[in-house]
Amino acid sequence: MSYPPLEPHDGGMLDVGDGQRIRWEVSGNPDGRAAVALHGGPGSGCPPWWRELFDPAAYRIVLFDQRGAGGSLPDAADPDTDLSVNTTHHLIGDIERLRAHLGIERWLVIGASWGTTLALAYAQRHPERVTELVLFSVGTTTRREVEWLTRGVGPRFPRAWARFAAGVPDEPNLAAAYARALADPDRREQAARDWCAWEDTHVGGAHDPRYDDPRFRLRFARLVTHYWANAAWLGETELLDGMPRLAGIPGVLIHGRRDVSSPLAVPAALARAWPDAELVVIEDEGHGAGARTTEAIVAATDRFSRAARSRARA
Repeated sequence: MSYPPLEPHDGGMLDVGDGQRIRWEVSGNPDGRAAVALHGGPGSGCPPWWRELFDPAAYRIVLFDQRGAGGSLPDAADPDTDLSVNTTHHLIGDIERLRAHLGIERWLVIGASWGTTLALAYAQRHPERVTELVLFSVGTTTRREVEWLTRGVGPRFPRAWARFAAGVPDEPNLAAAYARALADPDRREQAARDWCAWEDTHVGGAHDPRYDDPRFRLRFARLVTHYWANAAWLGETELLDGMPRLAGIPGVLIHGRRDVSSPLAVPAALARAWPDAELVVIEDEGHGAGARTTEAIVAATDRFSRAARSRARA
């Protein structure tokens, strides 16, 4: 379904300003087509399995951890880490700084979940830097989507949602309420547990073992609630309205029909507004990179590399 594991041949920490340093790495072919991965969360970090979504002989594969996540510093797991300089617009700037640092002119952008919001925002801001887009588990982090994730989906999981809502009783904006609870030393640990338990529920019902690590749990919960409470600092229809800026950029939107976290209506609307995109619906999968989703991702990256080779020979 994917390529074998491989190790990076380059990497480091890049100072992107605001006291922030992001961890980055490069693997695959140093002379290959450039591709950059935008992880989900926010706050998940970019694990090694992302490398396996590309033919290492064809691609120069760039992975990095977004501000506050993974190995980037300062760590959002530290309660004193300032999140005011951690927004969508800061991350877009970081992607550009990393591209320039690596001497890359244009690259394929791949994103998952929250990373699809970031990928679309980046591509609309810098379309001249993007060769293709591969997006899976697609969302745009609108207020409507955040409301669905924190409240609208509740009737599907009534007991779990009741426990989740009880963590911040009588609050209309649950993401913002949890962000405040996570800033309170007396409530922080329980709020992180409650938030991640709800993530387990709506993403697929299986426990994510990363949440057993208290630092990961706090890092993830702080960053997700920070971004969700602010609807990613984007206008409610900003990304959908901005799809004409992607004209001429090929894209693949891969989405599970059983995805409860991100309704299929979101990528479907994007595909209608983006004539150069293909919508691939995975019938029996939900949110995340299941086997058939992974197969579709690799098929897309392989197809784009073959097309590039054909153009080069023409």
